[in-house]
Amino acid sequence: MSGVDWFQNSIVYHILIDRFAGFSSTDHWDQPTFLGGTIRGIVTKLPYLLDLGVTTLWISPFYRTSAYHGYHITDFYDVDPHFGTTEDIKDLIHACHTHNLRIIADFVPNHCSTQHPYFQDAQHHRDSQYKDWFSFTEWPSQYHCFLSVKDLPKLNLEYPPARDHIINAAKHWLSLGFDGFRLDHVIGPSHQFWEYFRTEIKDAYPNVVLIGEAWMKGIKRQDLPTIQIRHKFFKWLSGAAPERLFTEYIGELDGVLDFKVQELIKKHVTDPRFTKPKLLTALNNHYAPCPDTYLLPTFLDNHDMDRFLFVCGNNINKLKTAAELQFSLPQPPIIYYGTETGMTQTQSLWNIPSNGDLQARQPMNWTNQNRDLLSVYKHLIQKKKD
Repeated sequence: MSGVDWFQNSIVYHILIDRFAGFSSTDHWDQPTFLGGTIRGIVTKLPYLLDLGVTTLWISPFYRTSAYHGYHITDFYDVDPHFGTTEDIKDLIHACHTHNLRIIADFVPNHCSTQHPYFQDAQHHRDSQYKDWFSFTEWPSQYHCFLSVKDLPKLNLEYPPARDHIINAAKHWLSLGFDGFRLDHVIGPSHQFWEYFRTEIKDAYPNVVLIGEAWMKGIKRQDLPTIQIRHKFFKWLSGAAPERLFTEYIGELDGVLDFKVQELIKKHVTDPRFTKPKLLTALNNHYAPCPDTYLLPTFLDNHDMDRFLFVCGNNINKLKTAAELQFSLPQPPIIYYGTETGMTQTQSLWNIPSNGDLQARQPMNWTNQNRDLLSVYKHLIQKKKD
């Protein structure tokens, strides 16, 4: 029996804290600013989540941050005041466990914000003790970062003090009761780091789940020095197919988010030529290289891609078909907040020059919900549980 068997049968609900609950107004949702969603807001919506029937929550980064979405971290050990307090996190974990819900957190080991005090120190003092925590190519202005985002300097996780700082932060939050992590941008840190990370975490917390985000969409050639996967140039040159990435993490992580299944389901419901038999053949070929114990959670959409209903031309029946397919697969399904209530958008995030992802991060529609779609999701969840 694996310590993460519980996750195999999970139905996961993915929450972007700032956009889910607790805000007093939805004005300026299309601006990259804090809307006002909070950890306490999630606690108040637990009755909704319990009624929906999900069994695991996945919450976005809540650490001190310089950005509303939480991925620009300025302190890995503290909760951002916009979202709440450490006591609020403890209360959320306790409330979840009281109602037999598991809860995992987004964890971001690869990079931090330029506003992080350690980076500030490293950039302003040539002899800073934190200079080796980062990879300066030409101090102080040139350094490796997350892809080409200068606001996100890449941490040098081969340097033991930086590595241990991150791993101890992960242990800190697990000590409060989190049941695992969704690990951001796992292709950034090295396999050596992940092997060490897994050993350290699993020795202390054998039952926590570690799910990676292995995705190369949008990566340009100049970003490759910041990527640490095998045969990266070949993988990039051949189109960065997700399944080529997935198998790299067998034995290091418990699994990775299944971007390939998302692509296949999307193709099936939007392209009449990609018939059900072709889909099933593609799915069988996709699952074949992975052991049954390797977790490949499925999803239709997330905070970095267009909402599925929008992709379907706002055809609710196509979304229902996609959801039925997702829930029929032998892997944990993930529901991105609002997908179950019919949330969509007005244009593709890929067509907007900056902050296009806000289209897929609109505030949760608590008042204008598609009740028919919601009932379909409740039925699928109950069926999956049974």
